[in-house]
Amino acid sequence: MKQILKNKSSLKLIFYFSILIFFSGCRNSQALGLKNGDLLFVTAKQNGLSGAINNVTQKQENASFDHIGILQKDKTGVFVLHAAPKEGSQKQNLNDFLKDQENDGQKVIVYRLKPAFQKNIPDAIEKANSMLGKPYNFNYILDENSYYCSDFIERAFRKDKIFILEPMTFIDPKTGKTNAFWEEFYARKNLKVPEGELGCNPNGLAASDKIERIKEL
Repeated sequence: MKQILKNKSSLKLIFYFSILIFFSGCRNSQALGLKNGDLLFVTAKQNGLSGAINNVTQKQENASFDHIGILQKDKTGVFVLHAAPKEGSQKQNLNDFLKDQENDGQKVIVYRLKPAFQKNIPDAIEKANSMLGKPYNFNYILDENSYYCSDFIERAFRKDKIFILEPMTFIDPKTGKTNAFWEEFYARKNLKVPEGELGCNPNGLAASDKIERIKEL
């Protein structure tokens, strides 16, 4: 009897270990097919800040994003360099990044610079690393001391002009008036809605003719 119980216990350990290896392998396989410098766009939610961003910035029917990071793939692992409300400008393990999006019910879409612009990636990765540690820009108005997600990526590639800054708009396309969310958002900060000021957003970056959509992770 003791031997039978011992065997059952051993089988359970083997089973759980196999499951752990399986899921670990699934997560690691996410890195397969990805390249250094790939851009990871996170799909937008329908409400809250995410929905408000998408409401005034969506340009393409199949591009509805509220966040973006750049992939750094090297000998030490696979990471995402990005600026997020939690922890600001950071270098995050890819698996942790993907898990965060999964927990929020959001998907990750991979875009890649077209061949003619691949040579610009090393400089962009170096620039992105130099910006790590800066706080998140919760005002979404450009400054040199904090960054928001698309701002972080635009700056990383700015030297090579991969992306461009454009006049921001907070107009709801359905009403032709300033989106109510943004009116309240800036009123709480005692700031004027920065309509027309230069900036960028994930949907605008996704519309660049210098990158192409690759796949969903």
